[in-house]
Parts: sequence; C-alpha cells; structure tokens
Amino acid sequence: MARIVRPQGADPALAWELCCTPAGAFAGPDDLPDDVRWFPAAVPGTAAAALTAAGAFDPAAPRRLHDQDIFYRTRLRGNGPHVLRLGGLATIAEAWIDGALLFRSRNMFHEHQLPVRLNRSHSLVLAFRSLDADLAGRRGRGAWRPRMIAGAGLRHARTTLLGMMPGWCPEIHAIGPWRAVTLSPATELDGVTADLRTSADGEVTLRLTAENGFCGSGESWLQVGARRTWLHASDPNTVEGRLRVPQAARWWPRTHGAPCLHSARAGIGRHEIDLGRIGFRHIEIDRGADGAGFGLRVNGEKIFCRGACWTPPDLLSLSGHRESYLPSLLRMRDAGMNMVRVSGTMLYEDDAFYTLCDELGLLVWQDFMFANFDYPAGDPDFLDSVGLEARQFLDRTQASPSLAVLCGGSEVMQQAAMLGAPRERWSNRLFDETLPDLVQRLRPDVPYVPNSPCGGDWPFQPGQGVAHYYGVGAYLRPPEDARRAGVRFASECLAFANVPCARTVAEMASPFSHHPRWKQAVPRDAGASWDFEDVRDHYLASLYGQDVARLRYEDPERYLDLSRAVAADLMEAVFAEWRRVGSACAGGLVWTLQDFVPGAGWGVIDALGRPKSTWHALRRVFRLRQVVLTDEGLNGLDIHVLNESAEPLEAELRLSCLRGGETVVARAERQVCVPPHGTLRLAAASLLDRFFDIAYAYRFGPPAHDVTCVHLLDAKSEVIAEACHFPRTRLLPTGALDLRVDVEQDDAGWWLRLAARRFAQHVQIRDDFFLPAEDGFHLSPLHDRRVRLVPAESDSAPPPPAGSVRATNLARPVHYQGRP
Repeated sequence: MARIVRPQGADPALAWELCCTPAGAFAGPDDLPDDVRWFPAAVPGTAAAALTAAGAFDPAAPRRLHDQDIFYRTRLRGNGPHVLRLGGLATIAEAWIDGALLFRSRNMFHEHQLPVRLNRSHSLVLAFRSLDADLAGRRGRGAWRPRMIAGAGLRHARTTLLGMMPGWCPEIHAIGPWRAVTLSPATELDGVTADLRTSADGEVTLRLTAENGFCGSGESWLQVGARRTWLHASDPNTVEGRLRVPQAARWWPRTHGAPCLHSARAGIGRHEIDLGRIGFRHIEIDRGADGAGFGLRVNGEKIFCRGACWTPPDLLSLSGHRESYLPSLLRMRDAGMNMVRVSGTMLYEDDAFYTLCDELGLLVWQDFMFANFDYPAGDPDFLDSVGLEARQFLDRTQASPSLAVLCGGSEVMQQAAMLGAPRERWSNRLFDETLPDLVQRLRPDVPYVPNSPCGGDWPFQPGQGVAHYYGVGAYLRPPEDARRAGVRFASECLAFANVPCARTVAEMASPFSHHPRWKQAVPRDAGASWDFEDVRDHYLASLYGQDVARLRYEDPERYLDLSRAVAADLMEAVFAEWRRVGSACAGGLVWTLQDFVPGAGWGVIDALGRPKSTWHALRRVFRLRQVVLTDEGLNGLDIHVLNESAEPLEAELRLSCLRGGETVVARAERQVCVPPHGTLRLAAASLLDRFFDIAYAYRFGPPAHDVTCVHLLDAKSEVIAEACHFPRTRLLPTGALDLRVDVEQDDAGWWLRLAARRFAQHVQIRDDFFLPAEDGFHLSPLHDRRVRLVPAESDSAPPPPAGSVRATNLARPVHYQGRP
C-alpha cells in the first residue's frame, strides 16, 4: 500500500536510555538489577551511536557489540487508545510494556504498528538480544561460504551486512531502534491503507481500505493537482476510483527532462489524507538488438544511466532523514549523475531518501537486502519473514516514480558460480519466485532483475546482461579493456582507493600514505593479499611510468597528487569509451558514492562530504553536452559529440594539436549540429586537409605533437566541453608553464581565472578557506578557465581566498592571495 503522509509533529518525543548486559543473563526487563548502568540514547539511532556519545565506544577502534544484550527503555504517557509505531528494530528484538511481552522480531527490516491502551504512564522496554548467541544455535550450512563477510550464520539473519565486512567498512554493528519509534492517539484513519498506482498517460487509480466499514461512511474523493473525482464503495471496507490527468507532465530523470511531480490527496467523509507527490512515467528494459544487453528506456527514451552506489551517510547512527541524505544526493545531481544504486550489502533507506530522489530526478536501482549467501529459501519461516519485509518496502515506496529497477540482491549468483556450485544452485526460489511475484503484484511498473550481476553464460560476464565491472580496477586490465570487455551495463564498477582532497588529508590524524591509520581506511577484500591502494599504484606505474615505492618515499605529496590524477584519468577514460557513439554500454555505476571514514576509500566523495578528484572527473565526463575522443589506432582519433539535452546543439568544433604544449602544429574547425538526444561521430582525419599522424600510430619518426585538444564552443565562443588525447605518454614532463592565476570577485562570490602559455595537466587548486567547483582539469593555452570558489565551511563567512595552483607537469606551484 502507498505511504499515507502523517502530519508533522503529531507525536511527542520519547526520552530513551539504554544499558548493556551479558548475553542471556536477563530474561526480561523486570530481571534487570538496580545497579545496571544506563546511558542516554537517541531514537532513531543505534547503540553504537549512544555509547559513543557517552564516551563508552570508540568508532575508530570499534569493539564487538553483537556478543551482548542491549536494553532500551522509555515512558509512554497518555490516556485511552494509542498507536505505537516502530519503524525498525535491529535485529533480534523484543518489545515489553509494563513487564509484559508484546512481540518478538527477528527481522531488522520489519515495521511494527501496535494498538495500545494507555492509562497515564507505562514502561516500554525494547530488548535487543545477542546476535552471536542467536546464530550459535542455528544449524544448516550453506552450499558456499562468502569470503568477504564475517560469519556464515548470517545467511539466517535478516540484518544489514554493514559492519560485518572486514576491510569494507568499520566493524560497527547495527543494534537498536534504528528507525523512528512514535506514539500517537488512535484515530479513525489508523486502519486505512491506500493502494495508489499511476501510468505514463496520466491515469491514477486509488483503492482505500479500512476496517469496520469506515470507508463506506460519507463521501470519498481523489484529487491530483487541481483535478478531483469521486470514489465509489466496492464493499463496506473499500472505496476506489480512477482519475485521468489530461496532458500530465511526465517525470523524467534529471539528465533528460524535468522530474515533474503532482500532489495527491484523498478524502473519506470528514477526513483528508495526504498521499504525497506522484509522478507519471514508463520504464522498460532494453535488451539491445541481440537480446543479450541491458539498458533502460524511460518514457520511450533510451537513457545512459550513470551514477554511483549508495552508502549510508552516517554508519554510526544509520541516520535516515532528509537533512542527512540531501548533501550526498545534491553532489550526485551536481556531478551530472542520474542513477543511484542501493546495494544488497546496505539497508533499505528511509522514505525521505526516495522522496528526495523523486524531487531531484535520480533513478533508484534498489536491491533487496540479500548479498553473497546461500539463503535458506526452503525454510517457510524465512520466506514468510522476507516476504513481509519486501511487501512493506514496496508498499511504502509504491508512489515513488524514481524507483526504476528492483533487484533480488547482490553477488549471490556470482558467488555461487565462482565458488564452484553447480549451475542449478546459482539461484533459488527466493529470487526466481518470491521476490518477482511480489514486484509484479505491488510494483508492476518497475522492472525486476534476479541479481546483480546476472545475465551471461556465467552470471558475471560483462558482455551480457548486468555486470560488476572491475577489469579496469581490481583485475588490473589496461584502459582498453573497457571497450574489449563489451560491457552492457555495469551496476558496479571502477573501485579505487580514491585519495581525498588536500584539505581533508591535512585534517587527518595520519596524512601519510603508509601509516597504519591511513591503510586502515583503504578498502580491501577479506583474504586478499592486496588492497585497493595497490590497485591504484599499479596504474600509477603502468600508465604514468612511476617508480611508486621511490615516489612515495622521496616525494609523498607528489605521490598523492599523481594518485588523484590517475584515478580520475581512468574514470574519464572508461566512461568516455562507454558513452562513445557505437558503444553497446547503457550505463555504469561507480562503487561507491561516499566514504564511511576519512581516507582513501572507494567513495568519490570523502567522509566529510568533500568531492575527490574522481567526482570532478565524473562531473566532466557525465556532461549532457559532451565531446569524447577515442583512439582508433591506425584509423586515428574519432570525435564523438553527444547531446542528451532536449534542445538541438549548434556549436563550433575546434581541434588543435600542440607541440611542446604550446605550438599549434595542426588545426581544424567545423560547425556541428546535433539533434536533441542525438549523437555525432567524426573522424579527426576528415577535418584535416593533409595527413597527420594524430594518434601516433604510424610512428614515422618522433611524434609531431604532445597533446590533441578538442573544444566544443557555443555562439559566444564559450567552452561547452573539451577533451584531450596524449599520443605518446599520459603524463607530460614537468617544466615552466607560465601559469597565471588571478583572483576575481563579483556578486556570486570569489573566482580564479587561470591561463597558461603551455598546456597544464591535471590542474589542482588548494585553498585555505575554499573548495574549487572544478578541479583536476587540463588547461589548454588556447582557452582561459574561470573557476568558482565555494566556501569550505558552508556556515561561515571566510576571508578572501588564499592558496596555490598545482599541475602534474608544473615544476613549482603558483600561489595566489585575494584582497578584502
């Protein structure tokens, strides 16, 4: 059923506290000793967050919490019938009122709604039992044991895997009332459920169901925007109806249109119900001409999906409210992303997450919370539990237009195949029957995928279906593998140990790249003899020709600069291949969006919310109006002009080949016109009036140039997009570039204007008080660049900018100082 929006402020705040006890020591709250120590606790929240606030837990060196029982308590005050709502209890939980057991729950993802009758004041206790003790009594081993997850028994537990994956994130266990617990007076609407469905042609259907014949009393109606229709009673407990909104504006992902939403309300007698905002859209899977691919069409339009895999913004408290989600989702929007994936290793996010994705035009690829294990699909109790879990999630997100893909889970089929299970064990009833049947019944407008990855002869082949692509990355393949692998859709890809910006590194307790605390933040797969910094170092050596050990030893600052550059370089190169004209790839989602802790984690945003070099790289390569260069060997370079906007693109294309980073040795210009949502491919050779070995493929003598620059210019000669190709080496030699930096100020704030006599590679801006809106870009001598400076602390009024500009081929940084 669709979520009914409850009035804000209807529930008084409850004051909570918690205590920790040995596992199994106390059967119930009445057995707790008087001298047990109680700590204040925030709800929603976790025991780890409450203990941290009390100085009894260190997130930097977390101790195990699953080996004990943890009790929460509060007082319920009121008179008469009330409704107690518990949004989620992690994980083996009991609820007690005045010493009487109300219920037990074994599923962190279940919501509970209970009628209670109050008489002034009552004790509510939530007991969270030791997960270790619970799983110790479990029997039955799976057909395989995942290597990355600590605890084979977790296949039976319906809990998040966050905190259970050593090397992926800190081992902070999720225990406690992690979603809201509220108490409110009972009303006639408490038993009302809403089944709300939309179609792309503007049709809305609504069925309201209530107990005791409530829906049959009085007039009932549905209103969407300014249009209203009456609902009719189909039985004493149900009213239903249908409304069509003529020429309704459709909901689009933000890269292809406006994410239009329409308010929806309903009435039953004297009561009015807020159904939130809905969207009209149609989503379908595009398998490609050969039937072996995977992509999405939204409202009939083919979408190149690009974005990142989500990580909860606060691992400690698992906070789920609008203010905690908004900064990260805005970073996605500002980087030109249009899809976020919530992986099966994470958790179902709060309603505010999906509401924000609706508003921001971000498609959501949503896994059900299953990953890697051989789940006991033959256990009826297990299937009942996960069936309720899935129904509750689908009910509360039923009206969300951003929900674009529903996926059975993460790497279950891959894990089975890689660990040698026979083909018939790669999937099971859970993914083949239970979940798809629920999706078809409750969200038939959302495509279902059995697992991520899946679809090939092996479930993890990148050239078929959905892939987790780490060829460029963990498997140390060259950048050319991004084309050779024939990736059709990468629901995960390109995991690197991405170095944070210099400001964050300076604030870290251990800003040296081989300090134990630094390495603690570098992700690794459990059991592997390498980590993801080793992966990045491989490319630093193979692509940039660096002696990594010596560089880190002799010049650690340059090591970090080059590390930022090479990861950004790889992400731009891979997505340029996937977005080029003729590519069969329909999307890629980077693993991951944000780090859990400060350091060189997988995130393209660091744990403090600051963009890394890879975020800036994705922002460049994800532009709606883009130019891409691809090396076609003896055929030279191909120029790909992409226009995903709804307006035609009329621009001037300028190609320049530079020797010594400054002398133009070949030049060409052409006017181009690309239709809305269209593409154009040109061979660079077709623009030139003579033979020029632009890709340095024929190698008749030394190369005639160091870099090829292509700029796409608007009618005012402003740069829309640019691309560069380095025919001989990806890292230019250092020298004097005659780089000029001017500080400017206008009504919008502070800016830097950058100009250079010679080509500057991987320009990085460091400021004491600001963050650059663009960073890590190449600066051609043919065009100046103006970069906006954003205050590093949003709630402060900083002094004028002061800092330096560096480049990987600049001998010495250039310093600047703004005037008050």
